[in-house]
Amino acid sequence: MSVSLPESVDAWRMVSARRAFAGELPISAMPRLCEVLADRAGVAQYEMAFGRDELGTACLDLKVRAPVTLLCQRTLEPFVLPLAVEVRLGMIRTENEEAGLPPGCEPLLIGADARLKPAEVIEDELLLALPLVPMDPQGALPAAEATSPDEDEAVANPFAILRELKRS
Repeated sequence: MSVSLPESVDAWRMVSARRAFAGELPISAMPRLCEVLADRAGVAQYEMAFGRDELGTACLDLKVRAPVTLLCQRTLEPFVLPLAVEVRLGMIRTENEEAGLPPGCEPLLIGADARLKPAEVIEDELLLALPLVPMDPQGALPAAEATSPDEDEAVANPFAILRELKRS
């Protein structure tokens, strides 16, 4: 298993040679991911193995673990979310081949030049694993916003006066 991640590889040669890579990739080296994060600190640990599955489909098995810092949309405070991705990518040459992939195998379109950038594949999978609305599971609303709406209903609700008029 190789530790260093090449910038670009020939995807089909990697499958034929059953190459595998493992190591760490700094989160700051993934610009598209950094755009949605609150902090660029940390590293992603990855394992990727090229090969063929039991049906002979060229595939890439990928495991990535990365702590990413997001901005909680409830509290507007940064928090660390540990992401864990484990996926099998079926390598295809055209979009028509996607229907022939076995169940549980996500498509990975390989261009005509057969070049694949492993760091971009890792970044893509981390982006797909991010929640649509990040919320810290341990985060609580600030005290001022956590109050019940019934406490000062007469002042807070402009229609309270209308309710009183209706009762009379």
